[in-house]
Order: sequence, then structure tokens, then C-alpha cells
Amino acid sequence: MRIVVKIGTSNITYSTGCLNLRHVEKLVRVLSDVKNAGHEVILVSSGAIAMGTGKLNLPARPSDIAGKQACAAVGQCELMYTYDRLFGEYNHTVAQILLTAPDLTNDDRCAKFRNTIERLLSLSALPIINENDTVATEEIEFGDNDTLAAKVAANSDAKLLVLLSDIDGLYDKDPRSNPDAKFIPDVYELTDKIMALGGGAGSKLGTGGMETKLKAARIATEAGCDMIIMNGENTENLYSIIDGVKIGTRFYAKK
Repeated sequence: MRIVVKIGTSNITYSTGCLNLRHVEKLVRVLSDVKNAGHEVILVSSGAIAMGTGKLNLPARPSDIAGKQACAAVGQCELMYTYDRLFGEYNHTVAQILLTAPDLTNDDRCAKFRNTIERLLSLSALPIINENDTVATEEIEFGDNDTLAAKVAANSDAKLLVLLSDIDGLYDKDPRSNPDAKFIPDVYELTDKIMALGGGAGSKLGTGGMETKLKAARIATEAGCDMIIMNGENTENLYSIIDGVKIGTRFYAKK
């Protein structure tokens, strides 16, 4: 099975922007094992701007485009160095792909992306994808990696997209402020009522929230790819998902 896994900023960095080694090491170990089992894995990883913020010892994520781009330039190096080193310990080769929105909307550029992904997977490499924040302008300000992951899944013929989040899945209201919130394990149709459950941005260092995840679900399911939102704290649950166990919220592809 071809799987796209997206990890958010809040799952791989602390609030300081520094790397959460425990989480990253666990993620790499699990994805390496999933790959060892014969599955094709594509990782969409946030965190470049946050890691750059931490490495540059800034008090907070910059609000201006130039500041974000500078942090991304520093943080992306650190992010890929870490992935290369950790995946290398399990004898897996990683490949970096940095994308901007036109790469997946322009037919010619999108075809080249698809060809590159297919060749990398045929060579048993593990593509690691992020938005090209260093050169993006409008995308960096309005974009998010949930949408990017969904478009990657749609354009790589993936069968499953897993969004690792800081929440267990979709609820009928925000469980962090509503103790009586009810969990929604399955979504067969993205109705207006479901889409209205989306909230705002998540952590101060990231950009994603439930709203972007629901939009990602629409992109993925319309392309024939199931999508799951699960808590990134428990990366080992990826094993159970592959085995067919219900974990998180699953959005079912349109038939």
C-alpha cells in the first residue's frame, strides 16, 4: 500500500521551536518498519520555520514573509539533516522535495512531480516533502501542509493519507474547551455540517487547524484516497491502522 503521512509542527518541535527528539525518533522508527513490511511511504513534514525560529534563538515565529523565509532556510537544513541521519540508521535513503503551489497545479510541473515520485519509490527511497517556504510568498502566508499532503496523496495515487495531529480526531466541538465533545470515528460524506466543525489555526508555531484538515479530506477523498486524522503522540498506532483497526477519524474515499 502507498501511504502518505503528514507530521505537523507541534508533533516534532517544542513550543521553543527546538526539535522534539523523542517524537521524531519514534516517527522514524515506525515509518522505517512500515517500509520494511513492503509498504511505500511518503512523508510530508512541517517544522522548517519553527526549527529555524529555535536555531536562530528568536522569541517567536516571525510574522513577516522575509523573516519566515529566513527561518525556513535555516530550519529546512536542520530538518533534513535530522531525517537523513535517523532514517540512515535503519538503512533507508531519504529524498527531499520542496514544492510550491504551482508545482501541483501546472500540468507540466505536476507531471514531472509524479514522475519523480514514481522513480524515487521504485528506487526504494523515502520522499520527504515540504512546502518551499524559502521562495514561496503567497503560499507561505496562506498555505498549510495539510492541504499540501492531500495534494501529494492525490497526485501520487496513494491509497491512504494519515495526518498526525495533536488531537485524536474529529469531534462535534473543540474537546480542549468542551469536555462533553463527542468523537466522530467515521465520515462517509463531507457535508456542510461536517465542514462547519473546522476551527482556526493550531499552535503558535504552526499554521494548521481542523479547518485545514477537513479541506484536506475533501481533496483526498475526491481523488479516491482515504484519510485518517490521528494523534501523533502515538505513532505506533500506524501499525494498527495498516492492519485495519479503527483509530482516529477516517474519511472514506468517494467510490
